[in-house]
Amino acid sequence: MARTGDPSIPRRCSAWLKRSPEAQYTRKGIFEKRNDRSRCPRGTGTHDPGKPAYVQGGVLRRVHLFEIHEQAWLPDSLRDVVTDILQWILNLTKTYAAVEPRLRAALKQSMASQIVDLCSGAGGPWLWMQERLAAQKTSVDVWLTDKYPNEISLRTIQKRTSRGLRYYLSPVEATRIPSDLEGFRTLFAAFHHFPPKEARALVQQAVEHREGIAIFEVPRRSIMTFVGCFLFPFGAFLAVPLMRPFRWSRLFWTYLIPLAPLILCFDGLVSCFRAYSLIELSEIAQIHAGQGYQWQFGEEQRGRFSFKVTYLIGLPETGTVPKQRYVFPDPQRQRLVDLPPA
Repeated sequence: MARTGDPSIPRRCSAWLKRSPEAQYTRKGIFEKRNDRSRCPRGTGTHDPGKPAYVQGGVLRRVHLFEIHEQAWLPDSLRDVVTDILQWILNLTKTYAAVEPRLRAALKQSMASQIVDLCSGAGGPWLWMQERLAAQKTSVDVWLTDKYPNEISLRTIQKRTSRGLRYYLSPVEATRIPSDLEGFRTLFAAFHHFPPKEARALVQQAVEHREGIAIFEVPRRSIMTFVGCFLFPFGAFLAVPLMRPFRWSRLFWTYLIPLAPLILCFDGLVSCFRAYSLIELSEIAQIHAGQGYQWQFGEEQRGRFSFKVTYLIGLPETGTVPKQRYVFPDPQRQRLVDLPPA
């Protein structure tokens, strides 16, 4: 995503960048390859916004399929079981601990005292992350919201109100946030739910209200995450007996009629197909160049064998509006690249 005038781009790559989009890409089925990929290092090419992003070699293009647990016709009890199992796995693995330092730095920079978490499901990582942030002297109140609030989690979280963790009682559309909900906005494993137009509108709404926004995603179009989705059913069978408080509905939808494990597997695979790449996230950020926002995006990983977490963070700048800067991923290191005026 660097500019053609960037001196770090070899001349042979600049020649590739000057080609038409049709000459830069070839597509076969659901796969896409970048022509002359062996000549240009990863991350130095631009791509047509209407086309999916690439990585070195071939990549699955983004396909916006549907996820079962998002459908209004799904019984609430079954949806709650699915989100409860996902929550239990999140609490066990603490995958998003990899981005906790980056989120903590963003909250301090924006001086945010309240967070509005969108598409929270059963609570997401905030059930444990809020306490870890407080231990690092970054205390914030958190509002959890969802289009389909999880009633079981709502009752559990209501007992934690003294610690500043609350579940918004009414359904909340992430692209139409009620006026009484103000604060730094976060999304964990939820941004892929939105098609490009709605994803841009979600970010635009945060920019218009001058609120910070942080998007974190584990789903990605990679072999590791696709394989991991097939482990969800086994995880569900093992997790349900250990989950507290005990619920008969979990046994019913997991063992008697095992729809919950199947939905977890199916929706997990669909989430990977719908995930946005780093380059696609950078294009969403680039739309808001010159609007007084500082953007960062990249990947974090807790350990060698853990899943990578993709992030996009936008922070309103204070005082005058300087030339917009973005943090672009680089194969060797992360470097700052100035963008041309919007």
